[in-house]
Amino acid sequence: MPETDQPTDNSDNSQAAEKVRSFPPTPGVYLMKDAAGRVIYVGKAKNLRSRAGSYFLNAAAEDPRTAPLVREIRDVDYLDAESEIDALLVEARLIKDILPKYNKELRDDKTFPYLEIHTREDFPRVGFTREPKGRGTKLYGPFGSPRALRGAIGVLQKIFKFRTCSLDISEDDQRWQWFRPCLLASIDQCSAPCNLRISKQDYRKGIRRLQAFLEGKKKSLLGEMQQDMEIAAKELHFEEAARLRDEIQMLESLDQRGELDTHVQPEVFPIDPQKGLAGLQRVLHLREQPRTIEGIDIAHTGGSQTVASVVQFIDGLPFKPGYRRLRIRTVEGIDDTGCIHEAVSRRFGRLREQGETFPDILLIDGGKGQLAAALSALSALEVEPPMVVALAKHEELVFVAGFDEPLRLSRRSYALRLLQYVRDEAHRFAQHYHHILRRKSTLGE
Repeated sequence: MPETDQPTDNSDNSQAAEKVRSFPPTPGVYLMKDAAGRVIYVGKAKNLRSRAGSYFLNAAAEDPRTAPLVREIRDVDYLDAESEIDALLVEARLIKDILPKYNKELRDDKTFPYLEIHTREDFPRVGFTREPKGRGTKLYGPFGSPRALRGAIGVLQKIFKFRTCSLDISEDDQRWQWFRPCLLASIDQCSAPCNLRISKQDYRKGIRRLQAFLEGKKKSLLGEMQQDMEIAAKELHFEEAARLRDEIQMLESLDQRGELDTHVQPEVFPIDPQKGLAGLQRVLHLREQPRTIEGIDIAHTGGSQTVASVVQFIDGLPFKPGYRRLRIRTVEGIDDTGCIHEAVSRRFGRLREQGETFPDILLIDGGKGQLAAALSALSALEVEPPMVVALAKHEELVFVAGFDEPLRLSRRSYALRLLQYVRDEAHRFAQHYHHILRRKSTLGE
């Protein structure tokens, strides 16, 4: 922190300190000024009186991070805000416009954080960044508090339901309709464009509303949303009207959202198809990035009505026309390895007979025994096998043909998440077919 020519005596702060006592205990932005009336620091507060007043305590005067600022303060003003989020946005706009001396000097060695909207994407994603891109994005900030910005993103996502993942989603690629959304969709914090649950037009309308709010147009935004809600109700679009009603209520009650720090997003590890495929190429030592993955699983009840499922993924996304289901014919009782052997034999025997291309990766639900059964079936067919892996539940170890030891991938690994997606989809499809057969047997359907 550079030294200043200001005296170390803080008695000149007395008028500013006295002025702070009249500040309201409500959200807002405070502006510290020097002897020339220049704004030298801007800060946001949930409680203006308490936060601004903290700069006139002995601790602030003695702290080497704030002491130079405290020595220069001669006056202080404030601007009201409706909520802590409103204060955060006003703070960011003022920092950008005024460039106060100590906002720059009191930061850490990293750059200021920004809220970034990737406007050129079909479904623009919103995120936190310290390294803004030069093109294709709209930036808001800089913000003084990284954690407060993350909390604000979490609150705003509950209202506008934008995505924060890095998926490359195209509305024209209908395979996305079979993609499994992450946790944020389940807790109604994202509209799940990755599953095409919302049109590009409606999603972008939500992004425009978010931008209007970020630009300080909350009043006009609420009026527009109220009008849209009334139109939707008149046209009997009650679901859309109810959604708009809820969004309006949440926007109007931002002051009741509590501490921003408590609204940081839950830790979510989304499935990114392209990153998953790139990861699999690396960890499996493949010459090229895989494009097709097939998963096989077995379902039965006590060894009866045993079925197998085959699911197909292309470029990391489910391809439902490639799904197949088989009734196990040659295995009796509980014998998962025998069932895997039959399922793999029939699947790859059919592919060979029809002259179809084998998948790049075959994933078996299970461990070392199931992997050996699949390899035995392929060997008996005398075909060139694809890369065969088995994913064991619980510990999620990845057993790989030709590898001495199983792979233990990070739970955050994109490669592991893609394998889990294929495994879980194969399990779901096998269970679905098994339930159909059980219902027919039990109810005579």
